[in-house]
This record gives sequence, structure tokens and C-alpha cells, in this order.
Amino acid sequence: MNMQPAILPTSQQPQPKANKRKRLGVGEWIAEIVKYAVLILLAITFVMPFYWMFSSALKNDAQVYVAPPIWFPSPAFWNNFPDAWNSQPFTQYMMNTLFLYAVPYTLGVVLSSAIVAYGFSRIQWKWRDTLFYLCLATMMVPFQVQMVPLFMIFKQLGWINSFLPLIVPAFCGSPYYIFMLRQFFRTIPSELSDAARIDGASEFDILFRIMLPLSRPALTVVALLSFIGAWNDYLGPLIYVHDQSKFVLALGVENLQRTFSFNSTIANAYPYLMAVSTLVVLPILIIFFFGQRVFIEGISMTGLKE
Repeated sequence: MNMQPAILPTSQQPQPKANKRKRLGVGEWIAEIVKYAVLILLAITFVMPFYWMFSSALKNDAQVYVAPPIWFPSPAFWNNFPDAWNSQPFTQYMMNTLFLYAVPYTLGVVLSSAIVAYGFSRIQWKWRDTLFYLCLATMMVPFQVQMVPLFMIFKQLGWINSFLPLIVPAFCGSPYYIFMLRQFFRTIPSELSDAARIDGASEFDILFRIMLPLSRPALTVVALLSFIGAWNDYLGPLIYVHDQSKFVLALGVENLQRTFSFNSTIANAYPYLMAVSTLVVLPILIIFFFGQRVFIEGISMTGLKE
């Protein structure tokens, strides 16, 4: 028997799926345009100082001290970068900053803060919360209040004119990073730690083999912020480091500026200063550019769980 397919009424026939994309009205379009215009304006505001620093590094004195200002130097003096860098031993300053200060300081802050944060978040012991709040309370004491007592202590220890006063305290933890890592550790399921304890793992095994690998975004944030803080630090080395052979980049830039201030006859003083400043800032921009995904992930995943 030949069966013919039933023809459904038009109202009962399957309709094509409606476009899920919401159509914006005129008012919503205007709001979107205004929003992105404001964001672009703010982005230009943040980028403008960096562009002015870079463009000034490519000028000579005739192009710098002119009104209205020249936004696109012509010709561009690219030799200002090597000339300014070689005007003082900035290579030595960079090595001091990187290997004698920034890297040891970052390792100390990350390691010590992670250990203390693990004790505050995953181990039950008496007065734990009280000591944690006391640790946070130390954040309210400004560094200016601590400068003289710390200097007297480190002078008695014979640590002046070295990087020990800058590095050793880093291995005692940082209250802000302890708080941040503690909050992140508390978001990791406790069943993982319990299972490891049943298998006979110690607390250090749990920390280094379970917690830290799972906390890579938060540790990256701590490492980046610590490294940037040490790389840009000026006041700490100014207080404890006296020999010019031990200067860091921040002291080198300040010494270059002082040299130009006392000798106004030096040609291209301002472009040289901008060239060195650009080279000092460039590594931080590169590090943040390649690590921004993990950095933003760590910031977003660090909650306020209690």
C-alpha cells in the first residue's frame, strides 16, 4: 500500500530556528559606541606617557626643546639607546638588579609566602586565625616607620652596603602575598590533601607535590608582582647600598639624572635619560605581555573564601 506523507498545516510545520543573536536598538548601539570610545580614550591616556618616553629617546636637543612638541621625530636618532646605555655601567647595574636582588627576592617571597599560607589554610592548630589576623595587621605599618629601626638592626649585623637587608626579609614571607595564597589554597578541595595523608604523605609532600602545582596561576601572580617590585625598587637600595659598583638600575637612572643636572652642557641629556628609562621599563613590559594570561587567570581565581 502506497503511503503518502501527511501534510501538516502551515501553523504546525517546523519553523526555522530563530537567530539567537539579539538585535540591538539604537539606544543600545549608542551606549556601546560611547563605552568603547571611553575605553579607547583611557587606553590612549595610559599609553601616551610610554610613547612620549620612547619618542623623546629618539630625538636630539633641537627636537626636544621646541614648541609645539614633535610627536614623530625626524630624523630618529637610534644611536641614543647604545650611547646612553654605555654612558654609565648600566650592564653591571642590570646584572646587580637581576641576579643579586630581583631573582633571590622573588624566590624568597614565593617560597616563604607559600609555606606560611599553607599553614594558615590547610593545617588546624591553636591560635591559627589570631596569628593570621596579626600577620595582616602588620600591613598597616608603613615602611617609613620601619626604616630607622631596620637600618639600626642591619647595621649591628654588619649587613650595610650589601643586598642582605633586601633579600633576607623576603624569606620571612610577605603579609599581602600570604593572604592572597591562603585564599587560593582554600579554594582547592580538601579531599586531595586528605587522600594524600591516607597514602602517608607529609605536609611538605602535600604542599610541594599537590598544592603548588595546582596553584600555578596564583604563584605566577606573586612572582610577577614581587619581581616587578624588586626591579623598580629605589628606596631600599638607596638606604642599604653605597658602593656604585653595587648599584641597581633605579639608582643608575637617578645617578644619570644627577649627572645631567649638575652638568647642563652635556648634549642630548634628556634624550639619553629617556632612552635609559625605556630600556629599563622594556623587560617588565615583555614579561607582562607573555605572562598576562596566567596573571589575569590568577587574579580572577583568587577568591575571598572564608
